[in-house]
Amino acid sequence: MKRFSILLLFVPLWIQSQNTSFKVPDSIQNKDFAYLDDRIDQFKNDSTRAAIYLFTYIKKAKREHNWQELKNGYQNLMHMSPSSMRIIYADSMVYAAKRSKDNAAIGSAFLTKGIVLFSIKKHKEALDDYLIANEYIAKINDFYLIYKVKYNIAQLKNNMGLYDEAISLLRQCVTYYKNNHDRAYLNSLHSLGLSYNKVGNYGLCSITNEEGVKESEKRSSPEMIAYFQHSEGVNQYFLNNYQKAIDNLKSTMPEIESNNDFANEAVGNFYIGKSYWELKKYESAIPYFKKVDQILNSKQFIRRDLLETFVLLINYYKTKKDDNLHLYYIDQLLKADHLLLETNSYLVSKVSKEYDNKNILIEKQKLEGQVNGQKSNNLIFIVLVTLIFLTLLFVSYRNFKIKSTYKKNYDALMNKSIQPTKEITPIQHAGIADINTAAVNELIRQLEKWEQGKKFLDKEITLVKLAATFNSNTKYLSLVVYHHRHKKFVTYVNDLKIDYLINALKESKILQQYTNKALADEIGFSSTQRFANAFKARANMPAAFYIAQLNKEE
Repeated sequence: MKRFSILLLFVPLWIQSQNTSFKVPDSIQNKDFAYLDDRIDQFKNDSTRAAIYLFTYIKKAKREHNWQELKNGYQNLMHMSPSSMRIIYADSMVYAAKRSKDNAAIGSAFLTKGIVLFSIKKHKEALDDYLIANEYIAKINDFYLIYKVKYNIAQLKNNMGLYDEAISLLRQCVTYYKNNHDRAYLNSLHSLGLSYNKVGNYGLCSITNEEGVKESEKRSSPEMIAYFQHSEGVNQYFLNNYQKAIDNLKSTMPEIESNNDFANEAVGNFYIGKSYWELKKYESAIPYFKKVDQILNSKQFIRRDLLETFVLLINYYKTKKDDNLHLYYIDQLLKADHLLLETNSYLVSKVSKEYDNKNILIEKQKLEGQVNGQKSNNLIFIVLVTLIFLTLLFVSYRNFKIKSTYKKNYDALMNKSIQPTKEITPIQHAGIADINTAAVNELIRQLEKWEQGKKFLDKEITLVKLAATFNSNTKYLSLVVYHHRHKKFVTYVNDLKIDYLINALKESKILQQYTNKALADEIGFSSTQRFANAFKARANMPAAFYIAQLNKEE
């Protein structure tokens, strides 16, 4: 199968809706997949003509129950679709791959879907798919795909601020791709240079960028040269070579913009503006900062380092006594901060040295009154600010107390056995005496065997079904569980599941990456909410807190 890069095309609505009434033209009714694939590639710049072959490909694969080719067909359709439709076709691609039962197809499909999710800033979901892809790809020993997973996880780690871990993965990718895969090698080398810059190793960043330029020329990939020069422009800013940074970045911007690469366009404009700012050329810096703001509005893109754009603009217009723009950029800073918290798995630790969120909100309220010509009553304002402060203080204190309690519970949990409670001195309970001793002992024996076999992980388990399995009745089984396990039946089963999970999470880093929904499915809970309630009731803390503490200790 030929593959082509994602095209920014306006695909007709009948393609986007995947019209099921599409009829295959007679002229291509009997063409094979290779022919259709060639035609799709031939018309990749003409979506209307390509659509005929795209849907013929899918219809043919469905008719023949050829799941491998159906996966390829949806992958082609995904690449030809606008960004709003790609995740839909990515899901269809994964479905077809699963039906093929081919590990390579399934792993490749999950990897591609993860890349699509990453591109729309759903980083947690992308990581989940990368991990699933890795499980399937590891079974087939396809080293190209194995390292492709490493590369994409490295991008996530860079985005989360885990630069050292990203560097380790990218070095492996550079070594593997160097001899056989030119573009993958250059992409890995470029990301490695960016990571070196993030950890402050500016010398190694420059060496990597210089090597990247030479290798791009050697491998006939001139389109990558601008990216290494762009990386070096940012690096020169951190070396305090501000004019060199400006020259490097300005020379790359036409190429970056022509590629519709808004992320690197925003980064380039920010560091050009910062370089002018350091040179005390404030008026020259402002237009570049405003381009970063335009990209935030149009593309909803922001990075942690780019937040300083709005701090500088706030200070600039505050000095100029321009209340309208002062207020506007405060709003933009809050918007950018919220976007980072919403789309990034790494929470922003602080917005800026000059402004924390509380001060921004207070100043925002004052400026809104000035801009709208409203005069606030000083006493009311002071009371409101005081109430806000006391509310924030109360919320902060409450959160601190809750986290402190959870931490104590975590420490206690880690220092004691969490094995299911075994039979101890019986509690007198009406009705237990009416059961034959031999029957009670038999039920206890079967319960212990059932626990040891971890049958409690079955999602369908109920008191009725378990009693039937033991050739007993619900009344007897309920009384024995209450009498010998000191719990009602539902609590007893839930605690067994949670005890099992608490131990499993200690041993499995992959399991620690699961969502609550995935964990609930893993140990047989019928809903995420029931799982969350059961975990908190058993462990005296939420599952997310327990997992976070495990990660922190590791």
